[in-house]
Amino acid sequence: MNEKYEMLIPKVLTKLRAQVPLVHNITNVVVTNFTANGLSAIGASPVMAYAKEEVADMATVANALVLNIGTLTAENVESMIIAGKAANLANTPVILDPVGAGATRYRTESVHRIMKEVEITLLRGNAAEVANVAGIKAKMRGVDSVSEHNNSEIALEAAKLLQVPVVITGEKDIVAVNEKLSIVHNGHQMLTKVTGTGCLLSSILGAFIAVEEDVFLASTAGLVTYGVAAERAFEKTKEEGPGSFQIELLNQLMKIKEEDIKKWMKVESIRG
Repeated sequence: MNEKYEMLIPKVLTKLRAQVPLVHNITNVVVTNFTANGLSAIGASPVMAYAKEEVADMATVANALVLNIGTLTAENVESMIIAGKAANLANTPVILDPVGAGATRYRTESVHRIMKEVEITLLRGNAAEVANVAGIKAKMRGVDSVSEHNNSEIALEAAKLLQVPVVITGEKDIVAVNEKLSIVHNGHQMLTKVTGTGCLLSSILGAFIAVEEDVFLASTAGLVTYGVAAERAFEKTKEEGPGSFQIELLNQLMKIKEEDIKKWMKVESIRG
């Protein structure tokens, strides 16, 4: 990784905790509680507001807006677009998590509509979700991903086609912003055994982007921080299981410090 970014990555967490960004989430019903707790644990301030009558006001005062289509309804799409437009006017970053894009036509069309009407700061999904949003050949199995492409290639191609910074999460996490590409090797497979860990990550990336204008740096730092916390959580609970891991992940998100990130981060920069 570029020495500049190696030095700056751990510092973004300290900046986040000093600023306590307000993250407005229009997310899915499965993960609302876990997302709020995870944001609070890492040092951000979560708010969940869905009613179209108030989302514009909330997005305007928030430091980041996170749109998650996991439990999709027509009403939520309307709220997301209203909030997204207000966020754009207020220069509030907007993170879009296209959960299950490609699984049904309605999901894919809803994502395309949001992206047409709202300027997105970051698109975060698994390989198949991102590929389907960008029109790259991929396969879906429920809301899980099955892709025929290398994830780095998908991220770079999607970022170019959509003209939006992209994060693809999986066994390795990929950040593609313009021609910059980083690969984060932190994290643990146990994250896949707890529903909502990806959705929480999208909201945490929102918190990092809220305090750091360099989306490439903010996204890489968010992935590293979350991945290291997951690794530490597994070490504490490896004899137990996903229930204990989920709780310990919240604990580790609160406990993680700059020195932990410096010690454990595993990042490589292919470009940038």
